[in-house]
Amino acid sequence: AMWFEKDGVIYVSMPGVPYEMQGVMSSYVLPQLEKHFKTPAVMHQTVITSGMGESFVAERLVAFEASLPSHFSLAYLPSYSLLKLRLSAFGSDKLEIAAEMSTLFQELKTQVQDIMVTDQDIPVAQVIGQLLHERGKTVGTAESCTGGLISSQITAIPGSSAYYKGSVITYANEMKVQLLGVDPATIQAYGAVSEQTAIEMVKGALKNLQTDYAMAVTGIMGPDGGTPEKPVGTVWIAVADADTIITKKHHLRYDRERNTNMAAVFAMNELRKLILQ
Repeated sequence: AMWFEKDGVIYVSMPGVPYEMQGVMSSYVLPQLEKHFKTPAVMHQTVITSGMGESFVAERLVAFEASLPSHFSLAYLPSYSLLKLRLSAFGSDKLEIAAEMSTLFQELKTQVQDIMVTDQDIPVAQVIGQLLHERGKTVGTAESCTGGLISSQITAIPGSSAYYKGSVITYANEMKVQLLGVDPATIQAYGAVSEQTAIEMVKGALKNLQTDYAMAVTGIMGPDGGTPEKPVGTVWIAVADADTIITKKHHLRYDRERNTNMAAVFAMNELRKLILQ
């Protein structure tokens, strides 16, 4: 990177490699610019929600948005079955902005309490990780259509070894039988993508992985493989502990990659709700 100053103007030439540019920008350029200029106070706080579409959430928050001071704004940022609500503030006094933000952010959380996943801008895998760590509990996964994506997202969080034991990835039906103990008659009668199979998968995960909680996912991600009874995007999710099994069916309507990511997020969010029961 190169830094030039001429006639009161600062020019910075940045490297083109994204990771290099981001590193130089965060560790050097922005701190140096703050020394040269009096920058405004900028603050963001984020609520993450699930279970309600963006337009419906926006309808709920019409009055809240209308009441915001002119130096505040609310952004709607949808991603993989989650909706981030980012409250932003701009001003000259950081302490005043922080005080206003605290009050308004609390009001925002109250407005969406029933659909709130977290009041931090963090992945849902980190949300369930925090809950498990606080309670001293463990989790494992039985994955079919997600192919290990859930376990990958969980283990991407530092410290996940304290609560994550492992995964059984049973893409083929015979592996569901051999590794999870799913009854072949269940698959024969109801199919691999069914509530009954998801239940037996999650039971097998609890037993074989010896965890406090387990998640199981089985579905049809596309672009082919669907039937009139079970079209592409059909997903069954089961989450369980020793006393409770909860199942949920989803009809996803996107491409294979997005369907898979959404199924993973849905499963982890169902686990979050079970832990909080």
